[in-house]
Amino acid sequence: MLERILLTNDDGIDAPGMAVMEQIAGELAREVWVVAPEHDQSGQSHAISLHHALRVTERGPRRFGVTGTPGDCAVMGICHLMKEAPPELVLSGVNRGLNLGMETVFSGTVGGAMTAMMLGVPAIALSQAFTDRANVPWDTARTLGAAVVRQLLGLGWAKTACLNVNFPPVPAAEAGPLTLARQGEGMIAGMAVETRVDPRGMTYHWLNFRRGDRPQRPESDYSCLRAGNVVVTPLRYDRTDEDAYGPLAAALPRFGS
Repeated sequence: MLERILLTNDDGIDAPGMAVMEQIAGELAREVWVVAPEHDQSGQSHAISLHHALRVTERGPRRFGVTGTPGDCAVMGICHLMKEAPPELVLSGVNRGLNLGMETVFSGTVGGAMTAMMLGVPAIALSQAFTDRANVPWDTARTLGAAVVRQLLGLGWAKTACLNVNFPPVPAAEAGPLTLARQGEGMIAGMAVETRVDPRGMTYHWLNFRRGDRPQRPESDYSCLRAGNVVVTPLRYDRTDEDAYGPLAAALPRFGS
């Protein structure tokens, strides 16, 4: 049993996935702290707020809403609210919908976990996939979540990585085992801009992902999830592309070599 866990997310402190996460964390730690956005912050990635003030509202014992991003919440929790007794683990989620492949670049759920990792605290992002937006199978994450986290804590992982866990869109009894996979392409096929006109005749715009069934490597996170497994992928902030580095190194001097 851990002493303290910090929870955050990108769907907001009142989101159903946070209630699921609190239940999971309650099986893992004596103290569960929640520091999460007041409003939906999906798509905020690793953003932190440097040019506007943050306001914190106490929602109950060890529960705080923040007018900021998941990254802001991780910083507020670790560096301010829990400064005297830092968390041993940060859990971000449970996200409503999968976070795989390219989606992880945009994900605030992953961003919250990555920020915690960069601050020196082990972190895991958790997401629940669904096939019907109106019927997210939260019971899968709720039932399996604590055991998955315990298994990962027992194994341990490098301090330079956070872990990204996705639960399949099936009942818990039908889910496959926790399985390691590489980050794949995901389902983002592009971006779209939808333009509308408000009642005053002014135009406004919505950004949306265009999704498609892109080719996936057999060892990818998406292939693993589609097979019905709980999938985990270690993610890091070093984004050096080795495929591009090699050819460039043949033509350019390499610093430090």
